[in-house]
Amino acid sequence: MSSSKPITKEFTIGNEYGMHARPAALFVKCANQFEAEILVLKDGIEVSGKSIMGLLTLEGHQGSVITLHIEGPDAEEAMCELEKLIESKFGE
Repeated sequence: MSSSKPITKEFTIGNEYGMHARPAALFVKCANQFEAEILVLKDGIEVSGKSIMGLLTLEGHQGSVITLHIEGPDAEEAMCELEKLIESKFGE
């Protein structure tokens, strides 16, 4: 199920403390398994989903809306795995 077509999807951060260090680390660990370019957008700011410092600068509090934009040969697989992680509230 490979695709080079860009995929964009919005998510609401649902875990109680938002995108703090532990969830950001889990996100980056997941993102780095994929070749695809993974961008995370919030309030007009765009960062790499493979950068923990970038994610922390977004200040993704509970209820924040982030947009994932993923492009590359394994974009669909990356989106699927990151969606599972976000929807599970990062296991919190």
